[in-house]
Amino acid sequence: PARISAHTAPLTISLEGAHLYRLLTGYKMSAMEVDAGAEAMEVDQEGFDSKTFDDLLEKAKDIETKSPQDAPKAYKEIIFNKELEDPSAKGREQAIYALGDFYVKTGQGNALSELAKELRPMLAELPKAKTAKIVKVLIDALAKTPNSLYLQIDMCRDCIEWCKHEKRTFLRQRVECRLAGLYEQDQKYTPAIEILERLLLEVKKLDDKLLLVDIHLLECRTHYSVKNIAKSKAALTAAKTNANAIHCPPLTQAEIDLWSGIIAAREKDYRTSFSYFYEAFEAFHASESTAKATTAMKYMLLSKIMQNRPQETSPILSSKSGLKYASPGIDAMAAIATALTERNLKKFEQVRGQFKSQIDEDAIIAYHLDDLNETLLEQNILRILEPFSRVEIEHVAELVELPLPRTQAKLREMILDGKLNSTLDQGVGVLIVFDREQVRSTYGNALKTIKNTSEVLDTLYGMAKQIA
Repeated sequence: PARISAHTAPLTISLEGAHLYRLLTGYKMSAMEVDAGAEAMEVDQEGFDSKTFDDLLEKAKDIETKSPQDAPKAYKEIIFNKELEDPSAKGREQAIYALGDFYVKTGQGNALSELAKELRPMLAELPKAKTAKIVKVLIDALAKTPNSLYLQIDMCRDCIEWCKHEKRTFLRQRVECRLAGLYEQDQKYTPAIEILERLLLEVKKLDDKLLLVDIHLLECRTHYSVKNIAKSKAALTAAKTNANAIHCPPLTQAEIDLWSGIIAAREKDYRTSFSYFYEAFEAFHASESTAKATTAMKYMLLSKIMQNRPQETSPILSSKSGLKYASPGIDAMAAIATALTERNLKKFEQVRGQFKSQIDEDAIIAYHLDDLNETLLEQNILRILEPFSRVEIEHVAELVELPLPRTQAKLREMILDGKLNSTLDQGVGVLIVFDREQVRSTYGNALKTIKNTSEVLDTLYGMAKQIA
């Protein structure tokens, strides 16, 4: 139940108290509000000696500086010492965060994962909101350690089992959402989609809009990764609908804008996608999310390149914010824009080879540049073949400056797609180009006239039948 201190300390609301308040007043308190209670409201601190904990933490930090191998022991003595007066567990919470930061600095992902298990007996006695906050911080800390993806997955699985045993429903839902995101990173799309579908059914009943936005965004990313664009777009629309019903955090709104731009670009609406990417970039830049802002800027440059306006990338790159986020990925997009300006297919492919790791690590950029590469190649081949009626395939390959097998494959593809009116004579290695037939519109117009006359006669016959 809710407890009110005798002095002017803030109010404490446990999860049970939140449910009681909800029943008595009829107020629909969302799951997110209850979980955030630990951050927004301090627990009654009667009996809490902050000076003692501050002194102990200072000593532990001194040990961390002088003798790092003894630091975990010093922090754990604070965390698990039951003789210390700390009814709100605020001092222990600070010690947990300090130990987590130490493990992150030293790259000890396994130790951080074990710490989460060691803390469970103590967490079972804490308010559910504070427990949720501690678990979330530990998972976020583990994500900062290098090569920790599988450790994060194992930690989330263990945490979910513990939540089920302790009946911590709201915490379980958030950890499951995090686990689905990790599966998506690990390219295990089937289990990720299964978790998300089950979560959606649960969370819709609770009407937790903010968590619904996160789930729908993750669903959008996962479906996009498996190239199910229709479902990805539907999930994004659902995320926007739920975001409009609440005060959406700026970073979440920026993520929605980013994915709106990605979906628009996939539909080849690059003008709209640039607007979305610009909005996302502004939000990430304002919140100093460097990695996300850099990604948004790369997509802005990609939109300009795909609009066939590579010259417009220069003002973006030379702007104050553009210079701030200079990186190999941005340099790759700038080099692509330069090659496109020169209309040099060979240079375009050389740039792609030079920045292969930066381009291929982002599936979205790689997809659009592959599409652009094929378009440029087709335009180049059609331009070269204009003066010829019969030409050796090897000569075409020399003019295009591409290997013979690649040129042959592309010519076959263009003939089958109907983009090139010609045939390949493989016996002598020659491409025979036919003149494009000028089909008169007389036949088509005659067929339309006959069809329309037939419809008029059918209508007249029906009217005559009614009169008779």
